[in-house]
Amino acid sequence: MSFLFWKSYKKLPKASAVLTKYLEQSNEPPWTSFFIKYSSVNNDQHGLSHFNWKVGNSNYHILRSGCFPYIKYHCTKRPFENLSTEDSLFYVLKIINLGIPLLVYGISAIFMITYKEKVQTPEGEVYVYFLLKEDKGSTH
Repeated sequence: MSFLFWKSYKKLPKASAVLTKYLEQSNEPPWTSFFIKYSSVNNDQHGLSHFNWKVGNSNYHILRSGCFPYIKYHCTKRPFENLSTEDSLFYVLKIINLGIPLLVYGISAIFMITYKEKVQTPEGEVYVYFLLKEDKGSTH
């Protein structure tokens, strides 16, 4: 209970702001994949699984999953498309499997993360975490 009380009074950045800031500071890469700790952000994208995200001159297709204790983002620079059908499909799949595979992935990620980067937001610094250090600008 004290954790919930503490978090409600601490001004945390929105997850969407961290996503945008990281893509900007990485110079709008062709793709990236990273984790953010739930405890570091306000989860303003709850329920979104596959959606478009505009950053600067780029549109990204975002695959987003909650894999406690993290939020996982996979971002690919692609033209805008209607992703509502895929978003609904991913949402249904998460419900059907009760989120168990994502929970296992999140717990496993605790031990597999090897690299982190700092993202500066108006509300303060947030770390994003990677399984492996990315080659910035790489197409794969």
